[in-house]
Amino acid sequence: MGDLSWLQALILGIIQGLTEFLPISSSGHLAIAEALMGLKGDNLTFAIAVHAATVLSILTVFGLEIWKLFQGLFKFQWNYETQYILKLALSMIPVVIVGLFFKNYVESIFDSNYVLVLVAFMLLITAALLLLSYYVKHRHGRNITFTDAIIIGIAQAIAAIFPGLSRSGATISTGLIIGNKKDKVAQFSFLMVIIPVLGEAFLDLKKGNFSFAQSGISTSSLLIGFIAAYIFGTIACKWMLDIVKKGKLIYFAYYCLAVALIILGFSFFVP
Repeated sequence: MGDLSWLQALILGIIQGLTEFLPISSSGHLAIAEALMGLKGDNLTFAIAVHAATVLSILTVFGLEIWKLFQGLFKFQWNYETQYILKLALSMIPVVIVGLFFKNYVESIFDSNYVLVLVAFMLLITAALLLLSYYVKHRHGRNITFTDAIIIGIAQAIAAIFPGLSRSGATISTGLIIGNKKDKVAQFSFLMVIIPVLGEAFLDLKKGNFSFAQSGISTSSLLIGFIAAYIFGTIACKWMLDIVKKGKLIYFAYYCLAVALIILGFSFFVP
């Protein structure tokens, strides 16, 4: 992804910001955008920058809730806040295992010549999950339990492996399917990604993979990508909370289905 222009950085930043929170797969859409622009998606410096921007979006939207959680935690009581943070910690275990032991395998998938076809099939699975979460009705949703947290965490870990399988789509759909409240599962889905993203960025920094000089990307392009990802990530995060509350995820199922069919059509029928 060397010699990334400011316009390409802007487009990729917008895509990252929007698709990180909307249930349509950020990895899948970035792979599609990079293919269309003739870019090789191997620049960790840019990836770290835009992922850090989306984490900042979460902190912006949920800053007050996060502050209250830590206030409750440091009362050193078995209260709601302490239990909630422990549930978040439990949910992160599966994706940490994937990151520590299967990172090279995941990266090899993204480098595959068939990545777009894989994206298409994973978008179909995302669509199926969204449809299932829409049609499985629960009269009274429950708060997230410790068991639910682990199940949702497994969904996040699986989504981390396959480009095109939406992380937010997988986690929110899974939470809804097993009977969690709409507003609770959406917030949980967004908060549970903070530590894994920051952890991955930290590991890359330790390896020396974050380098302005070696990235081939100008500081202005990195800054443009970061700002775009932050602004559109904040917008998408707030929008997604409202969408989940209103039970409108089914429209994204149709979108994922349409994009998947278009990709497959071009892959199999266009030489």
